[in-house]
Amino acid sequence: MNTTIDEINDGIYRIATFIPDVGLSFNQILVVGDEPLLFHLGMRALFPLVKDAVESVLPLDQLRWLSFGHVEADECGAMNQWLEAAPNSQVAFGALGCMVQVNDLADRAPLALEDGQLLDLGGKQLRYLATPHVPHGWDAGLLFEESTSTLLCGDLFTQTGNGPAISTDSPMDVTIATEQQFGYSSRAPQTASTLETLATLKPATLALMHGSAHNGTGDTWLRELADFYRPEVAVSV
Repeated sequence: MNTTIDEINDGIYRIATFIPDVGLSFNQILVVGDEPLLFHLGMRALFPLVKDAVESVLPLDQLRWLSFGHVEADECGAMNQWLEAAPNSQVAFGALGCMVQVNDLADRAPLALEDGQLLDLGGKQLRYLATPHVPHGWDAGLLFEESTSTLLCGDLFTQTGNGPAISTDSPMDVTIATEQQFGYSSRAPQTASTLETLATLKPATLALMHGSAHNGTGDTWLRELADFYRPEVAVSV
């Protein structure tokens, strides 16, 4: 396995490890400010590789916040390894997820984020967005970095393959093919409306957990993704 690190926006880094047997890249997003944050913590087996990548940008004692989209091995399997290696760090996660899982799982008490709460990193501003069951998991949520208009997408727009760090192409064709292959989304009644709400942020960069970061019309792509899911999750009222 080979882990790479690339700056995908001002002070925002994509750390990517492509695992050929799975056919996916597993990405972390490092947001650098006065209080740096790492989004997605990776599986325990990837910790040494990701740790080295983070240390190529900053010492681990400067890492302040650890976060992720939902509780799953590739999102937070290495959580306690990070808490041990980065002594000044604390998990910041949605209040619901803290209540049902992370308060028990984390070796240090997490900061519980409410929907819409702003986490000021000093130089970067991250807004927590609760997205229950989108793309999956009751505890799902995302972060939006306001100064660069970067949406930290978690598993939204998941793509197979080992693409470039940054793409300006539409993510839709590969995203739809990956969804049809794996069926990884919950496809809840609120899926389309949640994606449309995210589109109102007009993100300029989509920072994916699995796949390239995409620079361009993020609002258009989010609405196209909503249109893809809408017929599959329509319910009678």
